[in-house]
Amino acid sequence: MSIAILISVHDGLVLASDSASTLMVKTQKGEQGVVGVYNNANKIVNLYKGYPIGCVAFGAGSIGNASISTLLKDFRARLDSKENPPFNIKNYTMKAVANALSEFLEAECRQSNVPAPSPPSLGILLAGHSTGKNLGEGWSIQIEGGKAVEPVPLRAEHEVGISWGGEAEAVVRLILGYGTALPDVLKNIIKTDQPQIISQIVALLRQNLQAPVVFPPMPIQDAIDLAEFLVHASIMYSRFTPGAPTVGGPIEIAAITKHEGFKWVSRKHYYDRQINPEQLRREWLEEEMS
Repeated sequence: MSIAILISVHDGLVLASDSASTLMVKTQKGEQGVVGVYNNANKIVNLYKGYPIGCVAFGAGSIGNASISTLLKDFRARLDSKENPPFNIKNYTMKAVANALSEFLEAECRQSNVPAPSPPSLGILLAGHSTGKNLGEGWSIQIEGGKAVEPVPLRAEHEVGISWGGEAEAVVRLILGYGTALPDVLKNIIKTDQPQIISQIVALLRQNLQAPVVFPPMPIQDAIDLAEFLVHASIMYSRFTPGAPTVGGPIEIAAITKHEGFKWVSRKHYYDRQINPEQLRREWLEEEMS
């Protein structure tokens, strides 16, 4: 379980996530039950070092015995390989990146030893800049039941906004103005066999209730602050609502801009940063050069 956020503005793109990974098993009644929650999962990855391409994952935490984080880094290694790279890194489109990543994950699902009744389902919010493009792009990649769904752009070129995945109840309520259960509630209230009526009502409510919080000239730092707020709100919502706190742990954030590329804003470390002066020096140099 997790929350994944992608915010796009003209200044760049922001990826944010929590760090929770939920261990679930089937109960005697055949239902999924939470056994435990780990709060150190890695969900954001720079897909090519030195280039403005990154993604955040949600849903299944692994395919077979490999974590999604490891698989995304395997994909990065393939891009870095001089033998049969899936596209030309010197001249690429984000559509090509999305298609290559989708095909890679589907192939991993086929090669894994996951039992047929429980193939993995996961989502990827892909963000980056196509070669020569001023504005960043967001793409949605979905693996449903071990099969890839054709990647789709999250919004039209020049449009800005927020996209999310995972346990997004808090974000939906904050941004759209209503909960995810609203369509079902309306179906119970309005007895009709015409689902388009329910869809029209929901669309009307969204048009009038949605909070306008993202604008094209928004500076990247403000987009970072907004992404952090939305992930934190989701963590607190999971903490105080009934059930296991399946959204939690440290908040990770990365910003992607045309000239600075992929930059970590907030990231977990396996070690105390104070005991690694060389790492601190590298981070200082990166900040000075950015």
